[in-house]
Amino acid sequence: MPLVVGVSFRKVGKVYYFDPVEFALNEGDFVIAETARGMEFGEVVLEPREVAETDLVAPLKRIVRLASGDDLQREAANREREIHAFQVCQTKIADHGLPMKLLEAEYAFDGSQVTFSFSADGRIDFRELVKDVAGALRIKVQLHQIGVRDEAKLIGGYGTCGRPLCCSTFLSSFDPISMKMAKDQSLFLNPAKFSGCCGKLMCCLRYEHDFYKEAQLSMPLVGAILPLEQGRGKVIDVNYVSGEITVQTEEGVQFHLPASSIDMRGMCRRHGIGCNMSDSHCHPICLDGQDCSRIEEEIEAEEVIVDDDPPADIDDAVHIVETTSHDQGSGRKANKGRFNKHQNGQAGNGGKRAGRSVRRKKTNGNSANDKRESRLRPNGDQD
Repeated sequence: MPLVVGVSFRKVGKVYYFDPVEFALNEGDFVIAETARGMEFGEVVLEPREVAETDLVAPLKRIVRLASGDDLQREAANREREIHAFQVCQTKIADHGLPMKLLEAEYAFDGSQVTFSFSADGRIDFRELVKDVAGALRIKVQLHQIGVRDEAKLIGGYGTCGRPLCCSTFLSSFDPISMKMAKDQSLFLNPAKFSGCCGKLMCCLRYEHDFYKEAQLSMPLVGAILPLEQGRGKVIDVNYVSGEITVQTEEGVQFHLPASSIDMRGMCRRHGIGCNMSDSHCHPICLDGQDCSRIEEEIEAEEVIVDDDPPADIDDAVHIVETTSHDQGSGRKANKGRFNKHQNGQAGNGGKRAGRSVRRKKTNGNSANDKRESRLRPNGDQD
């Protein structure tokens, strides 16, 4: 396996792998790395280690050198220039009356271009804005439109827990979040309770989701019938953290029992005792020491998970409009931007389907042979 080092080019940014060559690098070192956008100033966040080739993007770029004193001074000078560029762009936006929110200005390490990140409710024709900013700064200008999650990551803030936002402190990328994660954790299904400052589902819903998925395999579902010393009891609540089950007898008496005190070997998770598990949705309770991987795969195949659509990472944002300022080029047309619709919703093959559309295929005039094809639409919010 190749030896690589992890480098980040912005605070709590995405980590990229590079070939360390012969340099002895430690976490926290500043380096100059070769990237697709030229030479960039970055910080080592992962010390040299071996990584499988399948996790790398070919070709693997190289670390050019350790950052020198001159490199640090140039980087500091770029930060100062960003303040002026931000003010210029903010003024031009107000002059054009565009409904967009400027978030950040970032100079390339060699000072050849400046990139502005902004947020807006929809697409905006800002070609004239780009030409004005490029003419004022005499430099190549790029504009990136980012989503609300990346906006919260740039601005920062505090969550309902009272702590700084996870995305602005340690999360380098956004993973899909769904309401099913809240359901698996037995939380009250109110999206307003689980929405962060960005308006999307909280990233912390994912932190304990793996634990709940494993715990559910060894516990019965609500509604299952269990054998008790007092007779039969119906499960009305399950506490996966404490491992306790609340059951109600036929007389209406409720008991709180540890799951370990009930013999559930070979019992159906959905129905409990008396089930021959002939239904495709029936699965046995997986006790300690058993291989639960097959049962977990079958359960996941039956469920439909609609993921909250995270916008593209700031480092991977689409170049929407770019232009270069020239002394006689004020009248030149700006390059047409490319827009990329980012859809990341997912759906399973079974169970209930979220969002269905039906279309009729064209045939050779024989309506009896017409077939209908259904396809799943991603049900995530689009930024």
